[in-house]
Amino acid sequence: MSSKKKEMSSSAQHGTQYRWWALIALALAQFLVILDASIVNIALPSLAADLHLDTNTLSWVITAYVLPFGGLLLLGGRLSDRYGHRQLFIIGVTGFVIASAAVGFASSGTWLLTARAVQGGSAAMLAPAALALVTRLFTNPQDRANALGIWGAVAGIGSVAGVLLGGVLTSSFGWPSVFYVNVPVGLLIIAVTPFLITKDKPGKRASLDLPGAAAVTAGIVALVAALSGTERVGWTSPLTLSLAGVSVMLLASFVFIERRASNPLVPLEVFRNKSVLSGNLVMFLIGGATTGLFFALSVYMQQVLHYDAMKAGLTQLPLAGALVAIAGVVPVVIQKLGTRLTLAASLLLFAAGLIWLSLAPSNASFVVHLLGPSIAIGIGLGGAFVAGTELAVHGVGANEAGMASGLVNTSQQIGGAIGLAVLATLSAIKTRALLEGGMNVPQALTGGFAWVFLGAAAFAVIGAIIVLTVVRPSLSRGVINQSITIGEKGNRP
Repeated sequence: MSSKKKEMSSSAQHGTQYRWWALIALALAQFLVILDASIVNIALPSLAADLHLDTNTLSWVITAYVLPFGGLLLLGGRLSDRYGHRQLFIIGVTGFVIASAAVGFASSGTWLLTARAVQGGSAAMLAPAALALVTRLFTNPQDRANALGIWGAVAGIGSVAGVLLGGVLTSSFGWPSVFYVNVPVGLLIIAVTPFLITKDKPGKRASLDLPGAAAVTAGIVALVAALSGTERVGWTSPLTLSLAGVSVMLLASFVFIERRASNPLVPLEVFRNKSVLSGNLVMFLIGGATTGLFFALSVYMQQVLHYDAMKAGLTQLPLAGALVAIAGVVPVVIQKLGTRLTLAASLLLFAAGLIWLSLAPSNASFVVHLLGPSIAIGIGLGGAFVAGTELAVHGVGANEAGMASGLVNTSQQIGGAIGLAVLATLSAIKTRALLEGGMNVPQALTGGFAWVFLGAAAFAVIGAIIVLTVVRPSLSRGVINQSITIGEKGNRP
């Protein structure tokens, strides 16, 4: 069959007649997935009061979601390749809706954390399937570039909108509403998807790499548990060292399994593509920086500056507005400067905004101390999400679209879980040291949060260094068009 006939067949199969409407539905689902990693931040104080949760448990309200999300994304990508992207997408959205309702009804910490874990597992099914559908719906290079630009922007907007909507909903309707909001939106997505996207043909029924999935998920859980516990028991305690050792062994066994599996969860040769490798490393670092940022910023505003939930959410409008505004022009900037330079510049601006934010005092004025950093962070983060997503899918064949999509999301969510564990621990250590030194509570908390912002800035700077040193200058322009050509041929550079 000629390439033109293949493209026509693919277009018919995936319902490209309504592809832009389909993109809205898919992006909306992705928005919910990213939103739920951050929307709970503003609600944490209210949630803690109702369910009697201590500060250490609060971070696990976020971690319980992002850990299974990140840990199971690779398996979710493979499942979507095997059983059909649309089918796994609908199953994932259904599970996400049910789990969201269950979280809202939670009457104990155990119930809430369990339901959050189910939310994360469902997100791990729908997210890679959704991005795979996007890449297969849009075969024209320019259309795909625009679609991926929208997709990357949605990811960034979801992180910021979570803080904004979390404040409005918590203040108006209570903390359960931040989870209930997923239900009607999810049901709408489930209802319209069969009409917008035709059922795609499942891939080969090869064996699933369940041992690999178990090893990488358990290894990441052990690592985050080790990092999260260091503030209480210390870096050299038997518990910390044991968990760290178990994590190293599990992650090493994952690499061993992947090298020998007939149908590996992640074909390790994909990382020979420096664009894919660097793109995923950058998304890992972005995930760590943004999760730590919004967790610390939400608590800082409410516990130090004494903003109520509504005010804390509304103060994120400049950041969200800057992100939305820049997301619309990033694809144009990429066409001019290339993905490499656009991504590096965005990461450095993101880092500059975080460093600026770290200087805010315990009696900060929003206009004087927070507005400027918020705008800089929004612009940098918007550019980084769009360009980072595009770089991370460069050069991957269409037959592995689900795997590549899962890998991008995995990098971001695992980065979020590990980054939050590291930054929250550093913040707690710094705060305790300042309190023991005689500093008052607001100033000590502010000093601890400053370490979070500086640590997040370090993540962004490391990401920029990776992009500038690993990505070839020859890929500075036309990355998207090249990736589509390579992907459609099914080759890896």
